[in-house]
Amino acid sequence: MAVMAELKGRDALMRRLNQLAPNVEKYAAQAKLEVAEEAAEMMRERAPTGATLEYRESFSGELLANNPNKQQVGLSQTKDPSAAGVFAEYIWRFLEFGTAPHSTVKGGGTVLGKKLAAQNGAKGLHPGTSAQPHIFPTWRSYKKKASAKIRAAVNKAVREAMGK
Repeated sequence: MAVMAELKGRDALMRRLNQLAPNVEKYAAQAKLEVAEEAAEMMRERAPTGATLEYRESFSGELLANNPNKQQVGLSQTKDPSAAGVFAEYIWRFLEFGTAPHSTVKGGGTVLGKKLAAQNGAKGLHPGTSAQPHIFPTWRSYKKKASAKIRAAVNKAVREAMGK
């Protein structure tokens, strides 16, 4: 016989879990932070190297609450107070997806900028960069282990509450 469960949102689920096992939030928060730190380390290892290694060293796994001014990419805003994420320099987008050829003269990619670039003998044209994917492929390969680690932390709290 299968057991059916109906979820009425994250708040209701967490309230119920905290009634059953009061340490769930604590263990889950700790696991989420560990997962973010491990993911940041893996991404750091796969990141392209520049002349200074500055970009590579910018990866960090931290709580979202500690970085209120940073923008989240790839997901909507979360209500989870213990949510963690990976943070890096803003150029990650350019490296991950590459850039198209573009004008770097004053006026940029506007019609005027292109005319000025043509007058200057094509000076100020950037050839673009090829994509160097290192963030999303790393996360996709690590996602199952990350989920398992968080699930194990929740199960540990439940077992502890049950006295096993």
